[in-house]
Amino acid sequence: MTHFAIEVAGEANPLSVQTLYQTLSAAASTDPQQIKTGAQQLQNWENHPGFYSSLQSIFIDSSLPVEVRHLCVIQLKNGVDKYWRKTATNSIPKTEKERIRSRCIESGIKESNPRLALQNALMIARIVRYEYPADWPDAISTIVSNLRSVLQSHSNSLELTSTLLILLEVIKELSTARIQRTRVSLQAAASEVLQVLGSLYHDKTRTWLTFLAGGDDGEAAMGSIQQSLLALRVLRRILVAGWDFPNRSSQFQDIWTLLNDHFREILALISNTALSFHGNARQLIEKLLRQIAKLHVNIAKDHPAGFSLLESSIPLLSAYWSLVDHFGETFGSGTTDNGLTMNERDGDFDDSIMPLMEFLSLKGLQLVRACLRIVFNPARTFKYQNEMDKVEKGLSRDVLKTGFLTEAFAQTAMQTLVTRFFVLRPDDIRDWNEQPEEWEQKETGDADVAEFSIRPCAEKLLLDLILNYKMQLIHPLMSVFGHVASNQTQDVFLKNSVYAAIGLAAPVLEDRIDFNPFLRNTLKHEVQIQQPGYNVLRRRIAIVLGQWLVVKNGLDRELVYQIFQHLLNNDDPWNDLVVRITAGRQLKEIILPFEFNKMAFKPYSATILTRLMTLIEEVELSETKFALLSTLSVVIQSMEEEISPFADKIVAFLPPLWDQAGKEFLSKQLILGILSTLISALKGESQKYYHLIIPLIDNSVNVQSESYEQLVEDALGLWEATLQQTSSDAVPQLIALAPRLFPVLEAGSDVLPTALHIMETHVYLAPREMLQSIGPLLPSLTSLLKGARREVTGTVLSIVELLMRSALDIGGDEALRVLTLELLQAQFLQTIVAGLHGAYESHQTTGPNRSRTWLDVLVETDYLSLLSRLALSSAGILLDVLATAMPKQGKEERMGWILTEWFRHLDNISHPEKKKLNCLALTALLKTNEPWILIHLQDLMAIWTEVIVELYEDGEASGDCLLYLNPDAMQDGRETAEEERQRKLMFGDPVHRLDLKAFVREHVRQAIEAVGGEAAFQTQWVVNVDQEVLQEFGRLGVM
Repeated sequence: MTHFAIEVAGEANPLSVQTLYQTLSAAASTDPQQIKTGAQQLQNWENHPGFYSSLQSIFIDSSLPVEVRHLCVIQLKNGVDKYWRKTATNSIPKTEKERIRSRCIESGIKESNPRLALQNALMIARIVRYEYPADWPDAISTIVSNLRSVLQSHSNSLELTSTLLILLEVIKELSTARIQRTRVSLQAAASEVLQVLGSLYHDKTRTWLTFLAGGDDGEAAMGSIQQSLLALRVLRRILVAGWDFPNRSSQFQDIWTLLNDHFREILALISNTALSFHGNARQLIEKLLRQIAKLHVNIAKDHPAGFSLLESSIPLLSAYWSLVDHFGETFGSGTTDNGLTMNERDGDFDDSIMPLMEFLSLKGLQLVRACLRIVFNPARTFKYQNEMDKVEKGLSRDVLKTGFLTEAFAQTAMQTLVTRFFVLRPDDIRDWNEQPEEWEQKETGDADVAEFSIRPCAEKLLLDLILNYKMQLIHPLMSVFGHVASNQTQDVFLKNSVYAAIGLAAPVLEDRIDFNPFLRNTLKHEVQIQQPGYNVLRRRIAIVLGQWLVVKNGLDRELVYQIFQHLLNNDDPWNDLVVRITAGRQLKEIILPFEFNKMAFKPYSATILTRLMTLIEEVELSETKFALLSTLSVVIQSMEEEISPFADKIVAFLPPLWDQAGKEFLSKQLILGILSTLISALKGESQKYYHLIIPLIDNSVNVQSESYEQLVEDALGLWEATLQQTSSDAVPQLIALAPRLFPVLEAGSDVLPTALHIMETHVYLAPREMLQSIGPLLPSLTSLLKGARREVTGTVLSIVELLMRSALDIGGDEALRVLTLELLQAQFLQTIVAGLHGAYESHQTTGPNRSRTWLDVLVETDYLSLLSRLALSSAGILLDVLATAMPKQGKEERMGWILTEWFRHLDNISHPEKKKLNCLALTALLKTNEPWILIHLQDLMAIWTEVIVELYEDGEASGDCLLYLNPDAMQDGRETAEEERQRKLMFGDPVHRLDLKAFVREHVRQAIEAVGGEAAFQTQWVVNVDQEVLQEFGRLGVM
């Protein structure tokens, strides 16, 4: 091995290939101490030049231990992810990248260990993702060239497999790229890739098919089978990503035809029960079929017009449906395990454990769904850019609609789906009994469950058919429903299937079925039948009721509540765990609709809540527990204040669940949400639970807590709800929580607006305590003034404005001056003044080189409103603030520019209260009797005239419309404690306490007296006012 050293400043252990190898050996050992030391040293070397190329040098040396080489390539792959981008901090140097790139493909081809070859291929794919096509334009052609060389040299199959693996990972990586340039370059290379791969696939497949046709069991053809499968995996991805319009490419059509021919031939071969296979040959051949089936679905979804216009598409669809129909004959009697696992290599669900015919049938159903979208949802399916695309779109829809998706097909498909694929299979019943929670969770699933399980996919397909063939399917569906609903059949499993169809079709049938008689005469009795199999029907009835109550008005809700009360009863042996969990889930759908009446539900609430909470305690799966807690939250929210009798029980029920949740943060988030909902419903009564709630909030919003990131948002929601309902005689522990907000605000995140609102609420609740503790937080508030979102800036200014008003109410001018000094120390007020000065300078310049301001109109209004509070309270404090913020300017200069900008901006203030506030503040400055305000007498008269006219909209008799005289007049009896505090503070606001006309009259008279009377005032100041402005002001009758 070559030895060289790279000296690193400040490192006791310089980087060299030898020291790196020793460190890797330690990190790959079984000694915990060596592993820890080695891992730390590797981390120290991460950003050092030569580290990753040295890792590659060790990896390439096949004489070294596999464990060390494996660790090498993992480190190298992770390094590419973190440091290969040019914009990454401490990115890998260009020369080192070139060295790594020059050796990666060749070393990967020659790698004999499959595990190492895979990791190297993944690493190459990452590099290509970052560098293709700009910095490595020949990446794909280089790999293809190597593939040709391997094929021509007839070298060992290992090199061929390794080369195909590299190409597979590269194509997979590039096919997911969203950058248009990458996609276009991949499409440009697709033809070359397809030429080589198509020939390879054809040759290898023909080889092993010939062997099998000659009676061989596959042993001699194993290598060919494996290589044809690997080639097909690459083909599938390049065919999907390489062409936008596959129907226009003869090369694509040739390989498409070949693959479809192989699909039929191999399927017939696999179906031959007389044929035996060696080892895992059958499994590999089945994987070939699965890959081709995936390709069919991928092309139909990604290239709808291209799929429809390929010549063999209609026969292909018909063949798939025949396969589906044939498989459906035995579906209900099968005992298949539908579980799915994750395949580490592909990152896809491992479908190989699903029986082949079931998998192909699933793909057939998915193909039909894709075709329905092509025909009936073209706006969402098609992407076109020119006239030919539009023509092909229309043609493809016509081809499918006339050639496959006929009305006769829709009726046949509906019957097949309902009678064959909606039935529960024996393995379903087994899992129902043996693993009830797991089975119920699997059946509920998520939005993607139809991609991996045949019954959910069949349900989705039926819904698609009903929505798009309403007139053709309603009558036969109603006929079957009428037969079943009239109790003419006792086949529980048939009823379950038909009820499932009726539930799915609820949006279409809601005006065709009188559901109440069915509910009262059939469902009511069927949920009480205690016979084998009727637990299946009970579960289905719960689901159907949840589906119908969402779309159907006027249902007998009280009977529905009685049914759910019954289904949640664990004393009934036929209400097994699956039935009760399903009822618990569907109860949310019963409660949610708009027409829910809490008083109608109240008689059943005690029993239902008790049984629901018992069920939550009984279940073990976190997903199930989460779903049932979600239902409980909806019940609490919908019942509002009527939940009060059950509050003690609910609150006592939650702490054990919190402890059981451990690190299941989704459940904890929901528990916090339930408490928030409960607090809002209970209003003032909630204070008796603060001894439990406050510690919960305290721990969850602690930035040092390991659960902070997961719980902070919901904990802040609980904190906010608690404050809103807390009376003015607040508990000290709640007020003491306020300092917890400081680090949350400093950290900044999506919860910032909520945290700021909580701080504002704390000021309303305990202004004196907040004034005493706010100092350390003011620098953080200052940092939010510039660059933050408008709503954040607005809340920050609202908090400070509220603090100013509180200081004035508590301690007068002296307390306000103390707060102002703290704001100046935090550079808060300086930031505001600087922002206003920037806006002023911007408005003094024009043209392309004009001065720019970062203040928008709304923020500037907030800034001036804050200064208005100071001016209205104490003009002296305002002048001191401006002097501190602009120490290099004289008073006349300072007041000159700020009043110019202030009067200019008044026209941009549309909010009546803020406009009046600014008008009051500018008027209050007349007390100073300074020339810098009196010189703006014309501006003052203009704004007085404008605002007084707006406020006295009905003339003198109406008075100032913003003047509120009776604080209790606006109380509606439903306000929260916080809203009450806000209302009282609003009535103490000078904006609502001072009559503007009287305020102006008083200050003008003071100004006249200060200059020596009306004559002096006229000579010195009024003479400069335009006559038109004087006349308009005079009509107001202020003087």
